[in-house]
Amino acid sequence: MESLLTVRDLTIRYRSAQPGEPAAVGGVSFDVARGEVLGVMGESGCGKSSIALTLLGLLSRREAEISGSVVFRGEDLLMMGERALRKIRGASISMVYQEPGIALNPVMRVGTQIAEVWRAHRQCGRRECRNRAMAMLERVGLPATERIFSAYPHQLSGGQLQRIVLAQALVCEPALVIADEPTASLDAQSRADFVALLQELKRSLGISLLLISHTPEIQASLAERMLVMKDGRVIEAGSFEKLYTKPSHVYTETLPNRRAAPDPRESEPESPKTGHLVGAR
Repeated sequence: MESLLTVRDLTIRYRSAQPGEPAAVGGVSFDVARGEVLGVMGESGCGKSSIALTLLGLLSRREAEISGSVVFRGEDLLMMGERALRKIRGASISMVYQEPGIALNPVMRVGTQIAEVWRAHRQCGRRECRNRAMAMLERVGLPATERIFSAYPHQLSGGQLQRIVLAQALVCEPALVIADEPTASLDAQSRADFVALLQELKRSLGISLLLISHTPEIQASLAERMLVMKDGRVIEAGSFEKLYTKPSHVYTETLPNRRAAPDPRESEPESPKTGHLVGAR
């Protein structure tokens, strides 16, 4: 498969680290193909989020020493300046954050926050931006009503807020979406509904997804390949089935619920198109 993103020997060392402390990310290499979902698992602090921030150009050189290469569509993101990165961030590569309440502006209407992402990357008027935002509300399983568009974040449920953040990430139709623990703040039913939505969007949009999650059920339902990380390094890679049935590294055997990880596809969560969603009630 054609590679969309090629990461080679990525090393991230925070400047605040103590002398002799190992790098937060040490020599990590991987590829993400067009239309592929690559899962990343590992304990807290293993470097997953540092990689995500680096791919988006959000990790300042003042914060960390970064080396290696991150080639996206033939260009090395690590060699780009901030102006060039702004054109890619949100338009070609976007991110769904773990805590939507933190990712959203609490004093701006959520529909406007979706529209502003489109406006930042397109030459368009207010009406077109609003129409685009309304269309994205429908796309992520929320009713495109004035009430939802005009709501402030505190007026919506956790499930609804996560869909708003997803709408922001998808509004410009990026080639790659980074999802950093996207269901961590959701209850069980909202989590199942959100995973079903991601499955449908992956099929319909053909996006590539870098899925950072320690939840086996989510990785089983979405990831085609997986990386297992420990102490800033990739210790094992392969298909979800291989890693969960015949791991080659002893650490992989210790991952939570590894042998009992069910496949959410077997439980047939309700379609996000029905409107019967916990987050939409």
